[in-house]
Amino acid sequence: MRIDSVEIFSDLTNKAVMRHPGRIFPGVLMQGDTLYALCQRADLACNEVGRGSPGYGEVNDLRNALWSYLSHYKATLTEHGMKLPFSE
Repeated sequence: MRIDSVEIFSDLTNKAVMRHPGRIFPGVLMQGDTLYALCQRADLACNEVGRGSPGYGEVNDLRNALWSYLSHYKATLTEHGMKLPFSE
């Protein structure tokens, strides 16, 4: 872990917009429990669309991308001895 300065353009909950040092464009900070909820909703969307249906590939790609972010988030918190803000 390191401590660094970020530029905060907006600090709305789950919509915070900030620029990381060395980056040109700002990003959005999302809380881990919100990311987890989006992953759950993406799972439901895949189930609703159904494998083999039109659009399933795109929805599944979105689901996989979200779960990849969540996996990294979980691994990082675990590495630093922090509890997850959700239960699985």
